[in-house]
Amino acid sequence: MTRRGFLVGSSALLLAGCQTTSSRAPRVQADLRKDPYYLAMYGPMPEEKFPIPAVDLNKVSDDRFLRQVVPYTGPEPAGTIVVDPAERFLYLVRGDGNAMRYGVGVGRAGFGWAGNARVQYKRQWPRWTPPADMIKRRPELEKYRYGMEPGLGNPLGARALYLFDNGVDTLYRIHGTNEDWSIGRNVSSGCIRLFNQDIIDLYNRVPDGSPVIVRSAPATTV
Repeated sequence: MTRRGFLVGSSALLLAGCQTTSSRAPRVQADLRKDPYYLAMYGPMPEEKFPIPAVDLNKVSDDRFLRQVVPYTGPEPAGTIVVDPAERFLYLVRGDGNAMRYGVGVGRAGFGWAGNARVQYKRQWPRWTPPADMIKRRPELEKYRYGMEPGLGNPLGARALYLFDNGVDTLYRIHGTNEDWSIGRNVSSGCIRLFNQDIIDLYNRVPDGSPVIVRSAPATTV
């Protein structure tokens, strides 16, 4: 069995649960944040236009938020992106009873829209333009009214997927971040953010036009 196959099997056991008897102790799941496979997966990416540092996995609240293949029984066809803001997960449906699951961080905008959309287009190292109401609240952002140059300090990170509904921009973005601690948490601003290593992986897997389903989430304050 390959290492990837082992990880898939381990995820399935976790979701299905396990039964124990009085004569056998339950199996303890290893912390994936210490696994060499994941340390390599989230290692530095020096080949990028703006070299990306390794993710500090010690800042990740739970290893559930690391990229992994998990069982998925939803009705969505292969290639669909399903965002669950409440659970802090994004799924890329594979169509074989599994999905690639990514941990996400969710900001106010991430809770502000739900429904069906499509990836209208994708961008590598995108510019970020703050909305006018954000500039009004935070006048120091005025200098970015016409866009912030790409880079590690840009809030959209290394990649961004732009979601449209029937040709209309939802203003909802799936994007990268270098704030490792924010994955799996509510954050102060933004839509749906992934580790830069994960948004690059997702970007490479989904073409323009891919369907996206954003599940509704309960109201929250962040």
